[in-house]
Amino acid sequence: MVGSDSLSSFPSLSPPPAEKKQPPKQWGVTKPLSLAGPIDADIQRNRELEKFLVESGLYESAEESAKREAVLARLKQIVKDWVKELTRLRGYTDQMVEDANAVIFTFGSYRLGVHGPFADIDTLCIGPSYVNREEDFFFVLHDILAKMEEVSELHPVPDAHVPVMKFKLDGISIDLLYASISLLVIPDDLDISNISVLYNIDEPTVRSLNGCRVADQILKLVPNVKNFRITLQCLKFWAKRRGVYSNVMGFLGGVNWAILVARLCQFYPEANPSMLVSRFFRVYTLWRWPNPVMLSEIEDNELGFSMWDPRKNPWDRNHLMPIITPAYPCMNSSYNVSSSTLRVMAEQFQFAKEICEDIELNKLQWNALFEQYLFFESYKNYLQVDIIASDLDDLRSWRGWVESRLRQLTLMIERDTTGKLQCHPYPHDYVDSSKQCAHCVFFMGLQRKQGEVIQEGQQFDIRKTVDEFRHQINSYMYWKPGMDIYVSHVRRKQIPSYVFPEGYKRSRHTRSLSQQQVEKNCSECSEGCRPDSAERAPKRKKGCDGSEVEGSPVKRPSISPQRQVSVSPEFICSRDSLRGSCSPVFEITKGKPSVIEESLRVNEMAKEVVPVVTEDVQTRSNGNDLQFDDCDKEMNPNPMHMQSNQGMHCTEFSDASYIPSSGTSQQLSSSNSTEIDNERFSLDRSSEDNAQLLMDNGCENGASILGDGLREKLEPNEALAMVLKSGEGVGSEPVEKNVVSNRLSLTSTA
Repeated sequence: MVGSDSLSSFPSLSPPPAEKKQPPKQWGVTKPLSLAGPIDADIQRNRELEKFLVESGLYESAEESAKREAVLARLKQIVKDWVKELTRLRGYTDQMVEDANAVIFTFGSYRLGVHGPFADIDTLCIGPSYVNREEDFFFVLHDILAKMEEVSELHPVPDAHVPVMKFKLDGISIDLLYASISLLVIPDDLDISNISVLYNIDEPTVRSLNGCRVADQILKLVPNVKNFRITLQCLKFWAKRRGVYSNVMGFLGGVNWAILVARLCQFYPEANPSMLVSRFFRVYTLWRWPNPVMLSEIEDNELGFSMWDPRKNPWDRNHLMPIITPAYPCMNSSYNVSSSTLRVMAEQFQFAKEICEDIELNKLQWNALFEQYLFFESYKNYLQVDIIASDLDDLRSWRGWVESRLRQLTLMIERDTTGKLQCHPYPHDYVDSSKQCAHCVFFMGLQRKQGEVIQEGQQFDIRKTVDEFRHQINSYMYWKPGMDIYVSHVRRKQIPSYVFPEGYKRSRHTRSLSQQQVEKNCSECSEGCRPDSAERAPKRKKGCDGSEVEGSPVKRPSISPQRQVSVSPEFICSRDSLRGSCSPVFEITKGKPSVIEESLRVNEMAKEVVPVVTEDVQTRSNGNDLQFDDCDKEMNPNPMHMQSNQGMHCTEFSDASYIPSSGTSQQLSSSNSTEIDNERFSLDRSSEDNAQLLMDNGCENGASILGDGLREKLEPNEALAMVLKSGEGVGSEPVEKNVVSNRLSLTSTA
């Protein structure tokens, strides 16, 4: 008989239990698009990218970091002493005075770890329930700061959407918010992510708290914080170089870029920064706005605060580029985006996508991606907005008010021209150093909407629009004598020299590295594409009626009436002026001012366009002429070299434009500059279905949620499949079928 011990000596015949594979962690509302990590080529490109960022000065020194920490410690002590003093003055017990406290939290770029040298620090002061914002913060604390020698440029903005106090402390710029929560004593270890901090507070306080809550949530929702930070620093630098970094102007600000990058990190959790930068432009070039970008599910709560939800709030369906904050109550952080600014960003995304493709093919280096956008070579017509004040302190507040309203001017022009005249507000101000008074200047590019049929003699008269805008601006609650604004129309050839870095106007024939590469690639494809090709047909100039203009190339002096063309209003700073402001000088005749109407006539002998001024009066109200004629074509002997514009073909009347809209596909130009490139990418059949879903349904958070087929739930789908497998080189994963390589034109045709 065999004992049990003998039986146990035989090997078991049953198979070993199968190991359960752990599913990959899901970041965000959908599964990752790719779990591929970097290969050797990606690692090398990443080294080059990080080296470029260091050489570009994006990182502050250890001494600067230590100074920021010291300034924050000083600020914490200031607000703590302020609350203790208020507690004592209001008759609380000695124990309450001793326990009285206020804490400082940081948010924005500093909290996310992506700030650079000279960047400001976004801070939030949280105080007890008996210390309010209206009086205690904006008056008592303001007076305390005003008396401190180390504080300068103190500027309170109590009527802002998020009330803020701006100042410099030991030379470091500080934006300080205040939130009073329903606690008598604020603990030093306050958990701001806890929903209890939102109890019994008002909407402005919620908005003040949300900056910190959103920053903390973003860092929790990304798979690799280091890769997120490097990628975000890179893309913020790119956005500033390309002129699309400004929330107040209708583009994207810091939190918008952070959420977009965080969502990309969720799509590619194993990718390194060089891979993420390339994929950023590929993903968001195909993104179907207004489908929202969300890092997490929308969280509802019984507290009842208003939140972004197009299922309940019809107004939210009008947002063009929703980028939703991840903390309750969720909000659309990009509500300022207009159709014009969305168009500009779409063009820049497309441009960067093509540059990144060439970088991955080793045709270009990283510096090509970060070339400065040549705004003043991209349009023919501009609006010049001169902002004037009596002194620098007044200019600081007046400038902030006007800048915050320039987005409204863009919307008003779109409204009054039914969208046919598009605006590009440039988020940089300029100062003419030759002028002695306090002033600054903003510019807006103007162009006819691409694809619009040109009617002979058609003009855009926006004088009433500008008058309405000026009326709104002059309703500033804190207006002082000397504050004024002038809006004038200038043409490209009239742009003042002080806006250029070198102090002089750059020739429009100057081409960037990326433009030269584009032309090189074009010449490799077809010899006839070369600007200097002997086979190239000569370009003939045409008048407004379409007839060809013949004549001698020798120019003849114009016999049209002379008028004073002032690029920037000449400021006369008079100390004896009652208002102490700088007044522009215009040519004014006696009697009722009449309107200047320009008609462009072609001088047949001179072979040039001559502006003819029919009347010689100009009003102070509008600056220069605010009528834009569609026949205003600047004749150039070499149209192929008219602009550099960083790789974008600048055909005079190219219809190449991409204006995303709900429920529509991308509008691609049928112009000569459009190339269908089917060889650059290869399609992986395993993911073609997902790629098709991207084109049909939009993005991950539910297609057409803002359209007619509004869904009951914001259902995530796994539609976005435009990815690259690093292990198989460039273009090995599926992208959009029949990828259209479209060099977009930013040339104005207004």
